[in-house]
Parts: sequence; structure tokens; C-alpha cells
Amino acid sequence: MNTQSLDTPNNFFENKVIGHPAGLFVLFFTEMWERFSYYGMRALLVLFLTSSLIGENAGWGWPREYALAIYGSYTGLAYLTPILGGYIADRIIGYRWAVIVGALLMTLGHLSMAIEIDHSFMYLGLCLLVLGNGFFKPNMTSIIAQMYKQHPEKKDGAYTIFYMGVNAGAFLGMLLCGYIGENKDWGWAYGFGLAGIFMFIGMLQFYFTQGIFGNIGLKPLKTEEKDLTETPDEATRNPFSKFDLIVIGLIAVIGLSWIINDPVSKITSMSIFNFQVAGIAGSNLMIVIALVLFLFILVKRISQYTPVLRDKMIAVIILAFITIFFWASFEQAGGSMTIFAKDYTQRVLTGDSKVIFNVVNTLITVIPLMIISYVLLKLFAKTFGKYSLGNIILASGFVIIWVIVIYMLKNQYSEVKSEVPATWFGILNSLFIISCAPIVSKLWESKYNPSATFKNGFGMILLGIGFAVLAYGASTIPQGAAVASVSMIWLVLAYFFHTMGELFISPVGLSYVSKLVPGRMIAIMFGIWYLAIAIGNKIAGTMGGMIDEITSKYSMTTFFLIFTFIPVGLGLIIMLLTPVLKRLMHGVK
Repeated sequence: MNTQSLDTPNNFFENKVIGHPAGLFVLFFTEMWERFSYYGMRALLVLFLTSSLIGENAGWGWPREYALAIYGSYTGLAYLTPILGGYIADRIIGYRWAVIVGALLMTLGHLSMAIEIDHSFMYLGLCLLVLGNGFFKPNMTSIIAQMYKQHPEKKDGAYTIFYMGVNAGAFLGMLLCGYIGENKDWGWAYGFGLAGIFMFIGMLQFYFTQGIFGNIGLKPLKTEEKDLTETPDEATRNPFSKFDLIVIGLIAVIGLSWIINDPVSKITSMSIFNFQVAGIAGSNLMIVIALVLFLFILVKRISQYTPVLRDKMIAVIILAFITIFFWASFEQAGGSMTIFAKDYTQRVLTGDSKVIFNVVNTLITVIPLMIISYVLLKLFAKTFGKYSLGNIILASGFVIIWVIVIYMLKNQYSEVKSEVPATWFGILNSLFIISCAPIVSKLWESKYNPSATFKNGFGMILLGIGFAVLAYGASTIPQGAAVASVSMIWLVLAYFFHTMGELFISPVGLSYVSKLVPGRMIAIMFGIWYLAIAIGNKIAGTMGGMIDEITSKYSMTTFFLIFTFIPVGLGLIIMLLTPVLKRLMHGVK
């Protein structure tokens, strides 16, 4: 392993690949393998848990409510642990060791999920994945930020390339883990195991190539830089009091207990909140208490800042509130929309429709993979001599990818009729992001760039339109039906509108957090932002788990209309609040 001392100069831009430091592409591929594993497992989780106990590819036969409860808690915790992981990396072990520790924990997590001896291995695997994600997720972007510290003009391009790695990994993970996991000749364990193999490859590749980052990400130095961009109107410090810390600790304990207790109480009938107060269930009472305490500490803290900074923080809180409902709806992709794809969508193709699907699937798989392979060769040309072992490991991953892709396509072309995997629809989000992100990015750079409120408003309305399409497509499904066969086009259109909504909201929100608050407060506000996403993910699992109850009492159309009216309504409200938000932002655009 090649490493450099803390005194070694970081001359990253002397060794470029496609105009950027070679180290960026090491991060690109490491992140790609991690997203491959995360989304590959996520695509299979609910399907595995709800699949029948008997049959050629048996699952656990859980009710949908149980499966979506554990799905919501898992995805919610995956956005909470990075707050702790980032703190540990910043102050104790450094970014690079945090990435390695996180990747190792996630590798072990996937391995545990592939073991079918006992249910406990699945629960252990999910815990390891949540912890590993906490170490890994925040520190990859921290390394990029440090690499481009002296080249801010190139940072946007770097994050765009990195974001492509995220989506390439998500695309390939859902496509290949989904295909293997749903295939009766292989099965769920092989799908979970495949996710672990590529996480392991990502870890080894990063470990043996980390010297390319110079002194970035080594054990942090005890230095504190003054924020030169901070204005006098924002400069008042507001340290946390002991009372603040006690209240925050209490909120954290109640919140974590509730998010873990929710699936446990449904699956085992054991609950740590097994009591009632004035007819209110213990779990509901405790989460209300946590919410009230959170609002109290939020108001208390914000009121102690200067008026200008207080206004800007209120603007961030409003945007974060919208974010909760965005993710609560958007994350139906891994839950109720996956169930809709599996049980309510016509996925068996014959004749011309089979030929068209095979051609389209080949093009959208092979072309991106060829482009990524080309980037890999460019990286080899610059780094193979110095980091040969890391490059060989990286190449081995691509050999495995190409073998599985060829195997999958060969089988699909040789079959008389094809059944599209339910997990296949999930790849459309990544495909549409890769296709549409450059267009949306150009819009933000043009004179037609709308304000933050209109971006959020349009994003929520687009999200609602996607669910309106599903509601219309589901209108032929009888009340309470367990299975049906509606056209695939409704899911394709829904994913398109959802992706456009994501492009309007997701990257824009984080950008405004960094613009609205001083540098010294970005970590805290990012923590609040991730908390909003975590709450949204948990709500997604809870609401998605009501699919059977709502469809039996009303209809599948009613279920999807809930996710139509709420986002559209909030989108209109946030746009009406534009004058108020402009005043709160004090000129930030």
C-alpha cells in the first residue's frame, strides 16, 4: 500500500483523467460498488420478505406491513448513522479509515444476509449495513471536498462525475442483484451475496489505492479555520448548553428506540412501549413526546441567533419539512411500488413485445457499461504502474459484471417468453437521472433558473403526477385484489416523473443548506437535513405498509391518490410562500 505523510504535497491535478484528478475516479468506482451493494440489496429486501414460504424461490412469507416496517426502519437508520460516522471520522479516525471500516462492516452485513440458516443472520446483516453506511456515506464526499479545496471552480464538475458513479452503481446493482435474486435457478441468497462481493471489491480497491489521496483523510489534525465568509450579522456564537445536550440526548434515545421497536413489535408482538396513557398507545405517545421536544429545542436554539441568521435557518427548516414528505412518497419505490410491480403488473412478454424489451434492455445495459469500462481503461493508463494491485482488483469486478450481463442477456434472448424481474423497474430511476440530469443542470445555469421555492414546488408536483399516473393505471384493479396485471407503461411513466421531481428537489436542497448557513454550522444543518430524510424514509415504510388495509377498504387507486394529493398540495403551498422565503433568505439565490 502506498501512502504519503502529512507533509507530502497534494499535487492531484498533475495526474489527470478526463480533466480531473485520477483520485476522483478511485472514489467514483468505490462509491459505485457501494451503491451497487446498497441498491442491489434494497431491491430484493421487500420481495424476499413477502415471497411465499413455498415454491421455487421461497422467501419468508411475511405480511406486507411487516416487511415495509423493517424496510422503513432500515432506510431511516441508514440516513441517521452518517451523522455519527461523520463525527467520528472528523475527530478520531480520519476519512479514509472511516471509509474502509464502513466498507468492511457492509461486506460482513451482506454476507450475513446471504446465510439462510437462521433469521437472526438477516437481522445481524441489516444492523451491520446500517453501521457500515454510517461510516462510509459522509466521508467519501468529504475527501472530494478536500481534494478540490484549492480548485473550487472545478468542484461542480467533480460532484457531477461522482453523482454519475452513484447512479451507475445503483443501476447495475438493481439490475444484476435483482436478476440473480429473483431467478429461481439462483435465489435470494445469491442476490444478497452478489451485493457483498462487490462491496468487498470496492473496499479492497480503495484500500490498495488510497495513497493517491496524499495526506487527505488521514487522522485529522487539531486545527480550526476561521470562516472568512461569515458576516457580522451571522457571527454570534450559540454554544450548546448542558440542558440542550440532555434534551437532544433524550430525543435521540426515544427516536432510536421507536424506530427499532416499530418493526420488532409487529414481527414479535414484543414492545418496549407496551402501555397506554389516556387511551393513547405507548409507541404513539413516545414519538409525540420526542417530536414536541425536538420542536422545543429547535425553537429555543433558533431564537438565540441574530435576526439574519435566524431567518436563514428558518428557511432551511421549511425546506427540510418539504423534504420529509418528498422522501416519504419517493421511497415507495423500494416498498409499495416494488409490490405493485411484482403482484399487479403484467411482466410476462411474448412475441414483438419480448423482442422490443430485449433490445431496449440490451442497449440501456451495454452502452453505459461500455462507457464506464472506457473510464476504467483511462484510469489504468494513469495509475496502473503505481497502484497495480488496486487496479487488478477493480478490473476483476468488471470482469464479473460483464460475465453476469452476458449471462443475463443470453438467457433473455433464448427464452420463448420473458418475465421482466420486478426489480427491473427500479433501474429506471438511475437511467432517467443519467439521461436528464445534464438537461436540468443546464436549466439551473440559464436565465430561466427558478427560485428555491419554485424548484421545490415543481419537484413535489412532478412527484404527485407520477403517483397520479399509477392511480389511473390501477383503476381497473378490483377492490381488495391480491394480484392483477396492469400495463408496465404506468410504472415506467411514474418513475420518469418521480426522477424529474428528485432532480428538482434533492441536489437543490443540500446546495441551499450550504449557501444559507455559515461554514461552522453546515455540519449541524446537514445533520438536521439527514434527520428529515430519515423521518421521510420511516414514514414511507409506515405508509407503504398500509397498502393492504387501504386497498381492501377502498382501492389501489385510493392508495396512490394519497401520494398524489399530499405532494401536489405541499408543492402549491411552498410556491405560494415564495415572497416569505425570499425575505427569510436575505438575497441568497
